[in-house]
Amino acid sequence: MDFRLSLEEKMIQRTVRNFVKNELMPLEQDVLRNEREGRPGLDPETLRVLQHKAKAIGFWGINTPEEYGGANLGSLAMAITLMELARTFVPFDFGGYADNILYACTDEQKQRYLIPTIEGTRRSCFALTEPGAGSDAANIRATAVKDGREWVLNGEKIFITNGNEADFAMVFAVTDKEKGPRGGITCFLVDRELGWRSERVRTMGEWDPAALIFEDVRVPEENVLGEVGYGLELAMRWIGAARWAIPARAVGSAERLLNMAIEYARTRTTFGEPIADRQAIQWMIADSAVEIDATKWITLKAAWMADEGMDNRHQASMAKLYGANMANRVVDRVLQIHGGMGYTKELPIERWYREMRVFRIFDGTDEIQRHIIARNLIKGHVRVDDFLD
Repeated sequence: MDFRLSLEEKMIQRTVRNFVKNELMPLEQDVLRNEREGRPGLDPETLRVLQHKAKAIGFWGINTPEEYGGANLGSLAMAITLMELARTFVPFDFGGYADNILYACTDEQKQRYLIPTIEGTRRSCFALTEPGAGSDAANIRATAVKDGREWVLNGEKIFITNGNEADFAMVFAVTDKEKGPRGGITCFLVDRELGWRSERVRTMGEWDPAALIFEDVRVPEENVLGEVGYGLELAMRWIGAARWAIPARAVGSAERLLNMAIEYARTRTTFGEPIADRQAIQWMIADSAVEIDATKWITLKAAWMADEGMDNRHQASMAKLYGANMANRVVDRVLQIHGGMGYTKELPIERWYREMRVFRIFDGTDEIQRHIIARNLIKGHVRVDDFLD
């Protein structure tokens, strides 16, 4: 059993870490200042320049198939990349990417949606969650009724990432109530110009999602993504691909925070001694290091299983549950170690504290992950003593 990264994986890790250190971390104070003034973390032009700098060193379309100009490096490489990117709170993602379900587009749809999204000229959002349907995705109430060669879409979506900036949405709606979720939900590609609107949802963090409102929005029948009635399968494909990404980000952020705490503990003195010599501080540091390492390997295994074509849903749920809670415990300890300074806006710890709280909610709450894990064990889909065949 070899836990070492391959030469290619080491190169990816090193290159992304250097990019984060040299290009992103120097922008942290600018981001904090912008956010205090109520402006986005990075303006679009700055983001575009950074993405093209990354493209120049080969980081474009990390998981995009080669036929679309991407590197197609796989899930494990993506997990490593996300861990490195999360070492900073500067909001940045490498360009050349499109949501996985957009590859289900027809050839004509690919020209209008997939390829422009990969090229960065269009921006999408995934619109599934509703005010009354979060983890229970099958309980959505938005409807689409066929009228000639169009579908008339009505409903509201909530907590939609990129919903304020997107020019088209992947919207899930009930098209046949009698068939239920497994045959009665359809995904539509809905351009903003067709008439839907978005409203910003203010949160305790710097991530402000959107509410999307659809009132008699008429969608051409050629804008159905995939097959009519099989939208929930696409939704689950999207959610499954993202589930291990959250603990990957949790690892990177927690490692950066723990290093900050260690450095502070070495230099902060009380009663003539550095607080690093205090057992209470040492235990917080030790517990954090153990939990970060555990999350790292649970997550990398989930990503590796995806690359191997294995069913990684159980592993991904364990990674999401443990990683989301680990991040919240670590940032709380780091804030405590910093004392009053950790609670101020002079340091970014309080920002991470607010941001990390959502890890336990979006893309499947703690409660739904526990439900999935327990159900798999009780029904015998997996065993606690299972090992990889």
